[in-house]
Amino acid sequence: MTGEPGESAAAGRFPYRLIATDLDGTLLRDDGTVSPRTRAALEAACGRGAEHIVVTGRAVPWTRDILDGMGYKGLAVCGQGAQVYDTAAGRMVTSVTLDRGLARAAVARIEAETGPLTIAASQDGTDGQVLIGPGYREQGKGLPAVRCADAEELWAAPLNKLYLQHPALGDDELAKAARAVAGDLVSITMAGEDLVEMLPLGLSKAKGLAIAARRLGVSAGQTIAFGDMPNDVPMFGWAAHGVAMADAHPELLAVADEVTASNDDDGIAVVLERLLASS
Repeated sequence: MTGEPGESAAAGRFPYRLIATDLDGTLLRDDGTVSPRTRAALEAACGRGAEHIVVTGRAVPWTRDILDGMGYKGLAVCGQGAQVYDTAAGRMVTSVTLDRGLARAAVARIEAETGPLTIAASQDGTDGQVLIGPGYREQGKGLPAVRCADAEELWAAPLNKLYLQHPALGDDELAKAARAVAGDLVSITMAGEDLVEMLPLGLSKAKGLAIAARRLGVSAGQTIAFGDMPNDVPMFGWAAHGVAMADAHPELLAVADEVTASNDDDGIAVVLERLLASS
């Protein structure tokens, strides 16, 4: 990452053409809303030539209501990069699925190392459900999910990812163990508390963001990205400038170009207002 825009901006124009923001813990406050200050800063940057794109670990069905509430009409990168969704048209632009055979093999390898896991599965598609297997702890964010008594139901339809939990290992420990034994079959990322995720091999937010940026005619060197968790690390590696929230995970803080205030203290707005004032 260079820490500077790839192109010098004309006077008065925002210095980046693309503003990529994670949702939970970044754009959204802890109460699930976007602050008026952050909305105003994004609108001002977009009024001076930038575009805002949401890049989230949530699959489309868990993202759509938030985007609608924001009046968001652009492309959104969802499902850790598996889905690029056109909110205005209400259709998927791209969708990558997790090979269920490889995923089963990966789960078996991990369980041979750690003991039994509990699993939830995110189904592919604009209306895909999240299915919760026996023993899995729900997230407590009021997100819709369907509990399954039979674990085989998790594998019945195409998936974009699995959520993994362990009764004793913490999130970082579980992610590390899973990568060590199954990293040649699938990708493993950590997106938040109790959110260790299994993805198609090589998939990341950076992959989905690169696809969306090409459609928008924008390059990595023209992009500033905001995030808070290890799943944002690839996005920071792709963008010209990565900004971590104050309470971000240590893995992200280690690669960030700068650290801003927390999501509840308008961290995105703090940076955008500074850039607006200096351009």
